[in-house]
Amino acid sequence: MAQSFTWFPVNHLSSTKSNERLQNPYECPSVPLCSANDVQLRFLCPDDLEEVRTLCQDWFPIDYPLSWYVDITSSTRFFALAAIYNFSIIGLIVAEIKSYSKLNKEDRGIIPESMGRDAEIGYILSLGVHRKYRQNGIGSLLLDSLINHLTTAERHKVKAIFLHVLTTNRTAILFYERRGFVLHSFLPYYYSIRGKCKDGFTYYWCSQVLTAGGLCPWICGRMRTAFRWVCYRTIGRFHLQQDE
Repeated sequence: MAQSFTWFPVNHLSSTKSNERLQNPYECPSVPLCSANDVQLRFLCPDDLEEVRTLCQDWFPIDYPLSWYVDITSSTRFFALAAIYNFSIIGLIVAEIKSYSKLNKEDRGIIPESMGRDAEIGYILSLGVHRKYRQNGIGSLLLDSLINHLTTAERHKVKAIFLHVLTTNRTAILFYERRGFVLHSFLPYYYSIRGKCKDGFTYYWCSQVLTAGGLCPWICGRMRTAFRWVCYRTIGRFHLQQDE
């Protein structure tokens, strides 16, 4: 975590703007930044806890416990990076590195077992940008920083990055797909939000070309995932027609 960040040049953010013009028309309009040079990246610290908690409660439908905020603002276990503008946090990304052997069963098919039991996977817990400053490339800037952090030579064990997302969060899904993330699996009733169960998806980004030994079973797994997704959509349309 002993990594420093400096000001980013204007052309970096302008090159990623097109990836984030995905906002809901009912959300607040975005506010163009005066200059991309005014955006700074730094890691979260304990003093950020209340500010981060307020932002996350506004951005995300999930109620994180206080202990989660304590962890991401103080523990080196997490890659918790904030985008700062006018001395305020306007975006953040939180991720951690997981051992392949400690992944949940539904996530182990992200990479083939031939890559080794000692392989590691990056997991994105949260990525959000203040409503007023969306469509300015902030999300892409944060995601790029994480990918760059996890694809260095010293982190050669990290083979992929994955995340979970609500099936109804079309904005986030389009964002990740445009950044090269691929659908891995459909997770029925994965989330519990305000007492209601919600479906989720697992998306992943793979950092290396798959080895030949694990390619065939991996492809078969992806085909099964695609088939389940088609069935899910077909059944959903069928129920919708019945209701009508």
